[in-house]
Order: sequence, then structure tokens, then C-alpha cells
Amino acid sequence: MKIKGWAELNGRVLHENEIKSVIKDKPENIAGFGGEFLIEWDDCKARDLFGIIQGDCPPGKIVCGGAEKNNILPRTEDLSLEEAIIKAVDLRREDSVTAFSGGVDSALIAKLAQRPCVTVGLKDSHDLRHARVALKSLGLNVADFVEIRKSDIEDALKTVISVIPVKTPVEVSIATTMFFVTKWTSENGYKKVLAGQGADELFGGYARYLETDNIEETLKKDFEGLSMQGKRDQLVACKNNTYISCPYLDVRVVRAARAIPPSEMVVGGIRKYPLRKVASLHMSEDLAFYGKKAMQYGSGVMKEIQKLARDNGYKNSVQRYIDHLI
Repeated sequence: MKIKGWAELNGRVLHENEIKSVIKDKPENIAGFGGEFLIEWDDCKARDLFGIIQGDCPPGKIVCGGAEKNNILPRTEDLSLEEAIIKAVDLRREDSVTAFSGGVDSALIAKLAQRPCVTVGLKDSHDLRHARVALKSLGLNVADFVEIRKSDIEDALKTVISVIPVKTPVEVSIATTMFFVTKWTSENGYKKVLAGQGADELFGGYARYLETDNIEETLKKDFEGLSMQGKRDQLVACKNNTYISCPYLDVRVVRAARAIPPSEMVVGGIRKYPLRKVASLHMSEDLAFYGKKAMQYGSGVMKEIQKLARDNGYKNSVQRYIDHLI
């Protein structure tokens, strides 16, 4: 048997020997597993419901001998949004670090997990400055602030371009930022990075949610696009022998989010309103309702990639510079 990631049953994380016992004695129970996993045994494979862990098995399926045998439907209770997030973080917190930028997504995870945090950015970047203030506000003091050297950006670019599926400026800049997060994680002896992926797609975090005429359809479309983002992030993490763990994509959190009317995701021009209300129960309202830049901008990575493009003769097209590197 081989297992990547972790699995739970009835709200309890299973040790490897317990997973082996289930496979040996009651393999049908695998269909009730939650978590983030790819499990392989004999000629069978099983992958978590949302396909967080990458592998050649369809998300949420058990496959034996090349044929689909069963669906993964985690056995979980219905919880309020706050209870669901607390449970999701608690299940994932062991032996983890939190990718921390100071926005509400990572701030809530960091506060609940009480694990070491890592923030990356170029010198004097928004994220490095804001993260220090946010961590102090949260009462957290176990953190590392990684100053990305400009001279390291191009090598990191080449690495991520070689593995990510979509090579646009936005995707490349996000992947490059995540590369430095997972590099620090690996160098400091950890395997699991708690990250806020999925929060924008579940709770309406993007600017387009202020303009859409059909927020329900936009939420659905964005959630469906998470599989590509997940593949991008996990492939980059894999280059550093780590993986990304996503509390907001826990089945309990997804279920609780979908029980909230789409019209309540943006209130008075405030995006991710339900998540911010939960966060305000665990931190100051100033931090819970703080509007932060996306990490590729807040870290300064996108700006540096744009400068590299200009320096290499691609003044008006970052995409052409990326194509040149490919």
C-alpha cells in the first residue's frame, strides 16, 4: 500500500496502520474516507472527493483494474460554517505550516491552527509588511518572513514553467510565489502547507463578484476551475517534496458554504462576507475585513516578472517572455 496525503473516517485522522486494516478487512469503508489522499493497493486506487492530491485516478473515485468500482462520499456531519472551518483546520494542523499573507483566508487558518507561519515576498513588499502587523494582531509569534532575492526569480520561473499546466502571466506568478513558500517548508523539515485555496471560489472573493449579474453561476464556474489551480499548486509543491492542504475545501466547509444563499456572499460591496463574519469571531474586525492584494501582487513577484520581461526585450508582453523561457 502507498498513501499520499492523509485520510479520515468519521471525523478522525487515520494512522497508516489503520488505513491498512481497513483495506484488509473492510475495503468498502474507503468510500467513506474524508481527507486529502491518493491511496494505492494491489491493482486499486482511491482519490479524495475533490482531487486535492494529484494522481492518475479520477477525483472521488475508487478504481480497481482500470474500472471505476465506487464513489468517495465522506461520512461527515452537517455543521455551521464556523464549526466546519474549525474542524477542517484541526484535522489538518498536525505537522503543518501555514502559508500566511495576512488576508482573511490565511489569517483565520493561522489563528485556528496555531502552527508556524511563513510569509514570502520581495524586500519592502506589501505582504512582508502587512503580515508582521497581522501576526501581532493575532497574537502569533512563530513565523518566518522570507525575503525573495530578485536574482532567484528567473530560476524559480523556469522551474514552475516546466511543470504547471497553464502558463499565463497570472498562473506563472502565483506558482512562482508558491514555489518559494514550499521551498521554505521543505528546507525546514515540513511536508504540509495549510493554504487558503478555495475561499475566493466558495465565498465570492474576486472583484468580478461585484459586477456579475448571476453570482450563483459565477460561483459554480469558479469552483469548477479549482481543479486546474489545484494541479498547478500541487505540482509546484511536489518539486519541493511538499503538498498543499486546503481547509476551505473540506467537504464540511463546502457544504456549509453552499447552504448560504449566493446573494449573501457580497454584502454592501464587501466580498467573502460570510467568511469575514466568522473570522471576526476569532480576530479584530479590522483584520477580518481587511482587503488584501492577491499574493502574486502583494509579494511583489508579478512586478519583478514584469521587470524581467522588460529587461529581456519584452517590454509590452510578459506572455512573450514566458514563451521565450519555455
